Amino acid sequence: MKIIVCLFPGVIYTFDRPLLYYSWKLLDGLGWEIFPVRYGGFSPCAQKDIGMIIKSAGMALEQSEEALRGIDWSAYEDILMIGKSIGTIACSAYARRHGIDCRQIHFSPVEETFQYAGEKGIVFHGTADRWVDTEIVERCCAEKGLSLYKTEGANHSLETGDVEFDIEIIPKTMKTIQEYALGR
Repeated sequence: MKIIVCLFPGVIYTFDRPLLYYSWKLLDGLGWEIFPVRYGGFSPCAQKDIGMIIKSAGMALEQSEEALRGIDWSAYEDILMIGKSIGTIACSAYARRHGIDCRQIHFSPVEETFQYAGEKGIVFHGTADRWVDTEIVERCCAEKGLSLYKTEGANHSLETGDVEFDIEIIPKTMKTIQEYALGR
């Protein structure tokens, strides 16, 4: 069975940060073909306000178009797209634009993600995320039928500042991702 996962990073949350790094390692170990979508060239002010975030997401989407151009999506029996922050917008918009039937994992989506998000996916959200209100995430997930995993007091990186607690978040999150990837 041919299966592929595409990873869409954030502006500063790249593949060497815990959520994406361990997702990559976990899914690679489960036999998924890994395709990291690389993009960049964002303004140093990209995380200053939501307008800049949206502009950066548009840049990420256009660069994703080029990066993913040669993939024959029909060759895969299962497609998983994982996004972090602006990557959640890029992966959702890309999948919708190309009519790709895929499952999605959203780490710290911003509100605009839900304009494009499909109905097969899971969402990880920190209740102290300054870029989107928890009530909005709860409502949007309920409307789309997406499973929501909240971490109380966690920020946009799904961290609380309590290092021991933050370290405990990773294995719990990876267990959820493993179960989702395996279709459980």
